Amino acid sequence: MDENIKILKGIGLTMYEAQAYVTLTSLISSNAAEIAEKSDIPRSKIYDVLKGLVKKNFIEVEDGRPLTYNVKSPVEVLSREKEKINSEIDDTITRLTYIYENGMSQVQAPIWRIYGVDKIISQEIEIISRAKSSINMRIGFLFEGEGEALVKAFKKRRKLNVNILASPTCYINNEEFDIIEFFKENDIPIQKADIPFVKVLISDSKEMMHTYTKFTEDKRNVIPQTAIGIWNKYEDVARNYDERFMNQLNKMKSKKQNNKRD
Repeated sequence: MDENIKILKGIGLTMYEAQAYVTLTSLISSNAAEIAEKSDIPRSKIYDVLKGLVKKNFIEVEDGRPLTYNVKSPVEVLSREKEKINSEIDDTITRLTYIYENGMSQVQAPIWRIYGVDKIISQEIEIISRAKSSINMRIGFLFEGEGEALVKAFKKRRKLNVNILASPTCYINNEEFDIIEFFKENDIPIQKADIPFVKVLISDSKEMMHTYTKFTEDKRNVIPQTAIGIWNKYEDVARNYDERFMNQLNKMKSKKQNNKRD
């Protein structure tokens, strides 16, 4: 199937409507007989097909004998449909997230194990995306591509209070990665700290995720296939970790201020 027709069917056109619209984008303006011939649509069906496209605002019809059909610009038509779809998806996300979070609150033992780097990063981004006020992170290492994914997520949520304590560097694919410099360059709040080879993300003092992995013995490279995330929605546990995080952060800030005074 032609890729353009596949996309048009995906946004709600029938097969014949998609064929007719694609054909008319090259003809620009034509009558029903020519459109049917060029698009291989049966003459018996072409008028209903064109009527459907007019109703969906993909083409316009001009009076005359015969009727003339004028195509609307793909930029105009598809931009409109894209905006409509995005709006519908946003509404669906809102509705389903409400159902999802209500369901999560009913789970008796809200702890899950997550295997695989891609799934772990996706879960981190999901937690950040639904945070209401704060994200606190301890970063002892990063997976390949994880830093970029985190920065992108944080930049979408500029109103969040983000605090990161991190080791200065880690190794990814045998190359040293400067964690502190990377986040600073992207204008994400971060402070250097003595963090073990573990990662902790805490959201709103309500949920958190620990991430563990094994490392090579030489350069302490991450071994991705050993990665595991522990996603925890016990609020008492998350609150306890968050309080410990903030105590450490406040002590570091106080120490810096005292050093400046000296």
